[in-house]
Amino acid sequence: MITVNMHEAKIRLSQLVKAVVEDGETVILQRNGVEVAELIPIRKPSHFRRDLIPPDPALRVILAPGYDPTEPATEDEWPEESR
Repeated sequence: MITVNMHEAKIRLSQLVKAVVEDGETVILQRNGVEVAELIPIRKPSHFRRDLIPPDPALRVILAPGYDPTEPATEDEWPEESR
């Protein structure tokens, strides 16, 4: 664990971030001798991936028989205000 005051942290920020990311260190920032913040690496959850969630058959879209989504709407299917 590395403990630094705010002024030193401003001067050595790149070095401190490198220590956190590459060396796994934890950096404690102090203001007037009091701990006020902690730098730790971001841990992204590796267990949550979209491709691991199976599709739910209950949510499957079923189109009406004879419905063709590429066919243009007829005059009767358009709302009055859009004609």
